[in-house]
Amino acid sequence: MARKQMSEELSPARWAFNITHILNTVLGPEHFPINVQEVAKELSLQMYRDDPITEIQGKNIPGFEGALFKDPSGQKGWAIFFNNSFQSKGRINFTLAHEFGHYLIHRVRYPNGIQCSESDLVRWDSELGQIEHQANVFAANLLMPLDDYRRQIPDNIKITMEMMDVVTQRYAVSLLAALIRWIDYTSKRAIVVVSRSGFILWAKPSKSAFSSGIFYRTASSPPIEVPANSIAARPADFDIEKAKKGMKHGPGVWFKEPSEEITVFADQYDLTISIIQFAL
Repeated sequence: MARKQMSEELSPARWAFNITHILNTVLGPEHFPINVQEVAKELSLQMYRDDPITEIQGKNIPGFEGALFKDPSGQKGWAIFFNNSFQSKGRINFTLAHEFGHYLIHRVRYPNGIQCSESDLVRWDSELGQIEHQANVFAANLLMPLDDYRRQIPDNIKITMEMMDVVTQRYAVSLLAALIRWIDYTSKRAIVVVSRSGFILWAKPSKSAFSSGIFYRTASSPPIEVPANSIAARPADFDIEKAKKGMKHGPGVWFKEPSEEITVFADQYDLTISIIQFAL
């Protein structure tokens, strides 16, 4: 009973911190990228010998990203399934960590398991269900511990795509996951904007950007078009490398002040991901 209560009581960040401490002790601080399959099976067996993760398997199911179910073979324990049709290893790695988080935090409350759609893992805003948000928080903290991430990209500098390439490779995560991790701690005024077909799906500002009025309300508003003069609105005018290098805008493109935009057309998500940075 105590172990079951523990899975309920620890926060997602605390779970990730505890596992990071174990990995640092056993493997050293340079243990990246994390082999989530190996860690999930080994630690679940050590912590919950009668209820471990016994199977991790890839399946090609449209609209499906990952799932946690009781082991279908009838054995004791749990199985994690992930969509193996995606080319992005970072996307799969985050899905595995997300489902591992469900196992640690939610399996007692959801004994029949949990299935996650693409939007559950791609969207990070507060409109997510609480359990999906918690699994995302766990995955981000496990794969990209904050102290290590800050050493790669200090909180007071402007980012470039070259910097983001370094951290996505170090942690074996997608660009979107790495950007959201960065936007949560940076002291710079910046906003990550995710769009599709010329309309903003959601956006996440840094704390300093939000406090200065830089944000979009997408949850309860009519569709918001991306600015007409932005890179995001003109994919035909920018090749991939030019869009990644970015473009400076005058006032009135992204909000009412000058900005610098970097945009990535992420075909694997059918999304356009823009990073907008502002002067302090």
